[in-house]
Amino acid sequence: MNVPAVMLLIHLTHIHLKALETSWVEGGVRCPLGQFPCGNTSECLPQVLQCNGHKDCPNGADERQCGDNIGWADLFARTLQKTNPVDQYFLNECLLQEFPESCDCIQTDVECVEVSLQDVPSLSPNVTWLSLRSNEIRVLSDFVFSEYSALERLFLQNNSLHFISKHAFSSLHNLKRLFLSENLISFLSPGVFGDLNQLEWLMLDHNPLSSLSQDTFTGLQSLMYLSMVNTSLQQLPHPSFCQHMPALDWLDLEGNQIQTLNYSILKTCSKLEVLLLIDNRIRTIPENTFQSLWKLAELDLSRNRIRELPKNTFKSLSKSLLKLNISHNPLLRIHPSHFHHLTHLQSLALEGIEIADIQTKVFLPMKNLSHIYFKKFQYCSYAPHVRSCKPNTDGISSFEDLLANMVLRVSVWVMALITCFGNLFVIGMRSLIRAENNLHAACIKVLCCADCLMGVYLFFVGVSDVKFRGQYNRNALLWMESAECRTIGFLAMLSSEVSVLLLTYLTLEKFLVIVFPFRNLRPGKFQTGKNC
Repeated sequence: MNVPAVMLLIHLTHIHLKALETSWVEGGVRCPLGQFPCGNTSECLPQVLQCNGHKDCPNGADERQCGDNIGWADLFARTLQKTNPVDQYFLNECLLQEFPESCDCIQTDVECVEVSLQDVPSLSPNVTWLSLRSNEIRVLSDFVFSEYSALERLFLQNNSLHFISKHAFSSLHNLKRLFLSENLISFLSPGVFGDLNQLEWLMLDHNPLSSLSQDTFTGLQSLMYLSMVNTSLQQLPHPSFCQHMPALDWLDLEGNQIQTLNYSILKTCSKLEVLLLIDNRIRTIPENTFQSLWKLAELDLSRNRIRELPKNTFKSLSKSLLKLNISHNPLLRIHPSHFHHLTHLQSLALEGIEIADIQTKVFLPMKNLSHIYFKKFQYCSYAPHVRSCKPNTDGISSFEDLLANMVLRVSVWVMALITCFGNLFVIGMRSLIRAENNLHAACIKVLCCADCLMGVYLFFVGVSDVKFRGQYNRNALLWMESAECRTIGFLAMLSSEVSVLLLTYLTLEKFLVIVFPFRNLRPGKFQTGKNC
């Protein structure tokens, strides 16, 4: 009878919180806590109606920006919008005089995919797009592309490249995209990209590049996007990584073995907008590490080994940072002032982090925060002004309701009624019927009274669920800090403790009676001769 009640007790006693009276402000429109405006209109809707797949606002604003596309994805989309649209080919005619028969040609684009090429084929000089993906090319010799000065995009992924000569990309002054992913490149000569002064994208993913020279990226004056995912990189070149890439916007270093990150490495990366350092081995981050990154909009430090962050780590990013992810780090503490300066932050990920001293003032200064991710659902109660909080349930409670599903709601009322009336019936019958052992009878009555307290607790939980239906997270802090919640929590705890102690006593007493059934009989106490 007590098991479901104890489960609820454990859940609810995990968090005793203080209410936060604040408002959501968007476009000058103020809404009560737990409600959000329909765009720039004066109409407000409860949080439960946001992003539910149905347009509840007349202008449909409640279903906009439901996905967390803040940061890299949003910036990437805006950059693509700035580029010229891809030309629509009205003819499939090839404009090249020379290209291999095994390849496909449309206009000035050539595709030689999975045709077992071992060398770069001979082509007409006016080729602008060359795809050599999934072949068997092992070496790029000097000046191998020198005749193709009009080339704009070059795809060399998934070959067997292990050596690139220093002058392999010589004369490619118009190249804008270079893809070298999924090869066997373990070394890049200093100045190998020296002639690629128009290059915008460079992809080096999945190559065994354990180290880089300081002059590896010499010449990449226009480079915007550099991806080096899973390249076994152990450290970034010193003293400054971006000194030859002044236009670098995106830097993706996921899945490497980088251990050191400091101000001297990033000091020339002032144009950087996205920095992804997921799944590395970074242990410490000095306070001034990001001081020069005044344009940084997305920072991902998840899955590292960071145990402590200085209080002002993100202070220099106060005017630019939109998305921050420090999930799955063994952080010992989240200081209340860690995020105070991030007034423009819209997405914060703290998954996998135990926040022992969590407080509402940690998240209150981030007025623009719309997405937040925690390890536990209970933490969402400390950020009731955030539009989307994950996880949004713990299986018992949800963002909207104290009891998340109908089975729990019905079970609480049924258990409350059975517990109260069943135990009252036992107390009444024990009082009317003469007991052979008064001590046992008294213990059973006390046990029934303790169980009745648990029934009262379940009854109040059911009432509170009805009271806060559809807006639980908005009122969770106020209710759990209230005298009512504290009182019924005390009653539930008292019920559990008394029940356990009494059951322990009764069990022990029965054990002794069974093991020592004749302990009250002594020799000579009852003698047959005296009765004769």
